[in-house]
Amino acid sequence: MRSTLILFSLCFALTAFTQDYKFGKVSKEELQEKFNPLDSSASATYLYKYRRTFFEYIQSEGFRLVTDVHERIKIYNQEGFDYATEQIRLHKNGSDEEEINSIKAYTYNLLEGKIEETKLTKSGIFKTERSKYLDETKFTMPNIKEGCVVEFRYKILSPFFSNVDDFVFQYDIPVKKLDAIFEAPEYFVFKTNAKGFLSVIPKTETKRDKITFTSKSRSGNYVSNTSFHSSDINFTKEVSSYNLANIPALKEEPYVNSINNYRSSMQYELSYTKFPQSPVKYYSTTWEDVVKTIYKSSYFGEELNKTGYFKEDIDAIISSISDPMKRTALIFDFVKSKMRWNRGYGKYTNVGVKKAFKEHVGNVAEINLMLTSMLKYAGLNAYPVLVSTRQNGVPLFPTREGYNYVVSYVKFPQGSILLDATSKYSIPNVLPFRTLNWHGRVIAEKGGSTLVDLYPKQKSKDNISMMVNLNEEGIIEGSYRSVKTNHMALSYRQKYNKANEEDFLEKLENKYSDLEISDFQVKNKNDLSKPVIESYKFNKESQADIIGDKLYFSPMFFLKTVENPFKLDSREFPVDFGYPAATKYQIIIKIPEGYKVESAPEKVAYSMPDNLGVFKYNVSLSDNTMHFLIILEMNQSIISPTYYDALKEYFKQIIEKENEQVVLTKV
Repeated sequence: MRSTLILFSLCFALTAFTQDYKFGKVSKEELQEKFNPLDSSASATYLYKYRRTFFEYIQSEGFRLVTDVHERIKIYNQEGFDYATEQIRLHKNGSDEEEINSIKAYTYNLLEGKIEETKLTKSGIFKTERSKYLDETKFTMPNIKEGCVVEFRYKILSPFFSNVDDFVFQYDIPVKKLDAIFEAPEYFVFKTNAKGFLSVIPKTETKRDKITFTSKSRSGNYVSNTSFHSSDINFTKEVSSYNLANIPALKEEPYVNSINNYRSSMQYELSYTKFPQSPVKYYSTTWEDVVKTIYKSSYFGEELNKTGYFKEDIDAIISSISDPMKRTALIFDFVKSKMRWNRGYGKYTNVGVKKAFKEHVGNVAEINLMLTSMLKYAGLNAYPVLVSTRQNGVPLFPTREGYNYVVSYVKFPQGSILLDATSKYSIPNVLPFRTLNWHGRVIAEKGGSTLVDLYPKQKSKDNISMMVNLNEEGIIEGSYRSVKTNHMALSYRQKYNKANEEDFLEKLENKYSDLEISDFQVKNKNDLSKPVIESYKFNKESQADIIGDKLYFSPMFFLKTVENPFKLDSREFPVDFGYPAATKYQIIIKIPEGYKVESAPEKVAYSMPDNLGVFKYNVSLSDNTMHFLIILEMNQSIISPTYYDALKEYFKQIIEKENEQVVLTKV
């Protein structure tokens, strides 16, 4: 169904569009529009999205890349206010940096039948340094109200002609009209890589252009005469144009690593340059080229070779230890205790490993390149691993921009482990959730590389046991205990250890709709060698329906799942759980005196094809006590969209079973 809608909407791509999108020509009809006719759920709509990226020749500098942007956005309600903020990333490298200029922006509101304009002033534009390699210019439009239209345009000047930002065609909100143009002189040869399920094909044509050179000369012995001369160099350029209309929004769905992986876009990658009277110069077109370029960087490979700043500390730690696994564990724990992550991402260091070590704080690269270097110094087969985080997307094509993170890889005769010292609660082969994104690229000393699967093979477990006393008024009281391992333990520790316990308890009680908790305890919150254990006593009212002389209740009470996360008729991209998991519930219910079990859910076992998932539900009775054992397993981190119907039905069956009721009747 979804694919049909997308193809149908693209049929409008080359049709005439009568709306005037000249900057400043916002109409009353646009301001009066209450919702998007093709998507009434949209909080905002791109009325017009324009981008032109082209090459401009500056005689004193050479070629530079220029991008013109013009956007007009309709905001229907408060949920759409976020689209009134524009954030522009500007790359830099040493003295070379991208610039933004010619920002012009207005907010339009309809006031008593007249269009009111509010201009964005310079004081509303902010520039922030994000890292050594990235700045950000940000502005939020003034006078934002429900029903307003915002419009802005600006120009980006870039010396990095090999780094063309992707042309994106699909967004989180619908687009009524999109025009995009990319122009490349014959001296620059690009290859294209398309991404996403919405197929877009450009119109390409060759045009003539020219570069005009000017020079001046002086003549005369006593009176200087200056004359100017100009000459032209003619060349051809390839122009790719995209003209689309009524592009549907790309909706967020549950269990997606990054929705950007599936967003329709076109990447222009510089393959080589060929200037007159100059040899052909090739750029990164293979992963081998990319890896060698990264490794040779002074902010990566050279940082790995620095050892003087940590020798004394590491010698003291491992001097009496010969076992490689124990050495690895000691160095890993040392870095985690020594360093604090500053939340900075990147494959390159910022201040450098030596300074970061001295100040006890660093970005991802500084901490994990430091860890890798220490492990190598200790005689271990350790290597850095390039990673693209879940939000950064999957690097489908060879590009240096595809990776934004580094972890460590250690190879042993019996296998290998992955380490990330930025997380205090991470253990070997249990990486932070943000890094669980398909494959990482292990880099060897000379720049060679191989892929490593970042998804864990070992299941994360949560064993839950609950003792429940149910009275004839439908009130339950009892005890709860949860034992979590691996990623489930990591996630729990991250949430609990950084929270105020009172606030944590309040959120827990609210999660289960006013559950009353007492005697709350957490064991092993910092002992990573053991599972984290959460326990408490509870009391909760209205957990059984009383009808006549009968009680009706779900034996999972407040723990039951009530809503299927998979609602779409079909799904075009994988379901990504991040890690395989198993949850086991052992629930013992003591029924009230004077009642007997009239009926109870039957034993069942469900499974998905190819053993992707297993659900077991067992029940037994003894005197006035009911015993339930419920097991839910997802055996794979990633579920292919070909299994989506089976997964959706699997969860439907589970939810129906968890909500089945026990019926008690008075004796």
